[in-house]
Amino acid sequence: MKILSELSSDASISVPKLAEKINTNSSVVYSRIKRLLKQKLIKKFTIDVNDKELGYGVKSVTGINMDSKKRDSIIEQLFNIDGVREISEVTGRFDIMVTMYAKNLNDMHKVVSGKIGKIDGIVGSESFIEMKRRTKSMPYLVDE
Repeated sequence: MKILSELSSDASISVPKLAEKINTNSSVVYSRIKRLLKQKLIKKFTIDVNDKELGYGVKSVTGINMDSKKRDSIIEQLFNIDGVREISEVTGRFDIMVTMYAKNLNDMHKVVSGKIGKIDGIVGSESFIEMKRRTKSMPYLVDE
């Protein structure tokens, strides 16, 4: 759990540094990481891209209601829109939630009204523009 916690904060940490941080031998840490990969507890090592530095200053989460008979076609068309990053099928007042990025509010408006609004089978949508984000790493704590 300590290894998962440390890697979830910084997947680029070297095995020797990680071993030092959790007070364990490097070879033990290396074999435990290999075991976590084999057990599929670690799916992949990745990076966290700073979207704002790339010019994507607006993030939106859009709730969509749709004709469920056209679900697969709608999802496929949504993924073909530049800026659409994630689609989640959800419970509650919406059928799906779409996370997307745009360079500015005008570009986001073009995506929501000009592209999403024209997809056949979408009954309605409501967009939520992110004003400020705060995140917390998932703590994988060991019971002490």
